[in-house]
Amino acid sequence: MATALTPQSAERYAPRVAATPVLTIAAHGVTDVGQRRDHNEDAFLVDPALGLYVVADGMGGHAGGGTASRLAVETIQESIRAARDGAPEVFEGANGVEDSRLPDLLRDAVEAACARIFQTAQDAPELAGMGTTVTAALIDGRVAFVAHVGDSRCYLLREGRIYQVSEDHSLVNEQLKAGTISADEAKHSRFKNIITRSVGFEAQVQVDLMGLELEDGDGLVICCDGLSNLVDDDEILQIVDECPIDASPARLVELANDRGGDDNITVIVIRAGREPILAG
Repeated sequence: MATALTPQSAERYAPRVAATPVLTIAAHGVTDVGQRRDHNEDAFLVDPALGLYVVADGMGGHAGGGTASRLAVETIQESIRAARDGAPEVFEGANGVEDSRLPDLLRDAVEAACARIFQTAQDAPELAGMGTTVTAALIDGRVAFVAHVGDSRCYLLREGRIYQVSEDHSLVNEQLKAGTISADEAKHSRFKNIITRSVGFEAQVQVDLMGLELEDGDGLVICCDGLSNLVDDDEILQIVDECPIDASPARLVELANDRGGDDNITVIVIRAGREPILAG
């Protein structure tokens, strides 16, 4: 069972180490339509040059979900690239979690995606009501910032344990926090796909931000609910720990499909280390 990290408590897992070498980052992502859907409304981004990793799970009729997730990924990438080109000193990895300007840039990028998706739907009535989840990690040096809207997740893997960094913006999670349902009831609830916050459904959105200082050997997993609804947190930990970086996302997708694959499935696995991280 994973331990949840709130934006406030996440910093407890941030080590205070001075003059340590920059970590090598390796990442690999996979998306799959699943077993029950006829098209894929997920989108993801692995951009090592920017240190940017994004999963977006779209929703909305008449291809709206796929449009929303694609626009989210494109806009976030464009915004972060423009920010880096305009102020490269912000991306030098010299600032810690508390002093960095990167969280503001990441939040601005998600808000820009929200405005663009909403306006696109306003201009094309057939796309009305579309939106998307967004979970994005921006890594610079030893620092990782996570922006989050919806029920796609970010996990931190550290020293043989797995922690849920993001908090689901979902009806079931609200019921769970209120104590009106149990964890087992939440897992099997028919309302588990109802989210309370999304990017693009309205013109503006509240973005959760979290900061982590990475340690040698840490892992991050970003995934949509098509994975997390079918694969337990401890299984994610085991597969990522046992498989090479370029094989673990596909193995996770395979397991979700073996268990029904009732939604699109998207996952990015990220590893941080002082030495080069080899693929299988």
